[in-house]
Amino acid sequence: MQLFNDLLQAKHEIVKDAYLLTGLALEHEALILGDLGLVIGKAPFRHMITPGGFIMSVAMTNCGLGWVTDRKGYRYTSHDPISNQTWPAIPDSFKKLARAAAAEAGFMNFEPDACLINRYNIGGRMSLHQDKNEQDFSQPVVSVSLGLPAVFQFGGFERADKTIRIPLNHGDVVVWGGEARLRYHGVLPLKTNYHPAFGDYRINITFRKAG
Repeated sequence: MQLFNDLLQAKHEIVKDAYLLTGLALEHEALILGDLGLVIGKAPFRHMITPGGFIMSVAMTNCGLGWVTDRKGYRYTSHDPISNQTWPAIPDSFKKLARAAAAEAGFMNFEPDACLINRYNIGGRMSLHQDKNEQDFSQPVVSVSLGLPAVFQFGGFERADKTIRIPLNHGDVVVWGGEARLRYHGVLPLKTNYHPAFGDYRINITFRKAG
């Protein structure tokens, strides 16, 4: 049984300071799913608009500090622009998972204050981008995959750099920081599939220290 657990939660180095933690979120699954439902109930998913006027294919919501995009640009806000209420607090189960994943990747004492939740439907994708709206790049990014499998792209420090393609399954976590913190990354279009708990959706929960 221990060998099985070790295989489920293997750590794979992608590049220096970037790791795939296979199945790490599975042991937190029940609490994460329950708290995810509570967050979505307070701040439903929505398709945001980019500064260029395009509607994003991925639906989004937040807890903690919220990342938003509109004609004014990309930024973090304390309030949901739709309800004008503060975003829901980051659940303790989310923080516990984020800390555990960061520590497993070698980033100790990670205390996220921002949590972006993305919902991908079939065909949904995320183009290559850098996470650079945060104030402190010394803190890592922790990205949790739930539901349908996806292919994560991890590149270099220029958009045109060659990327590594990393298959992600339900419960996998990717952590990057240090020298890898500003590498470009994205998600290829989601292929037709089905997950017993999420149907034809993939949920991505990403933790950052934004403030």
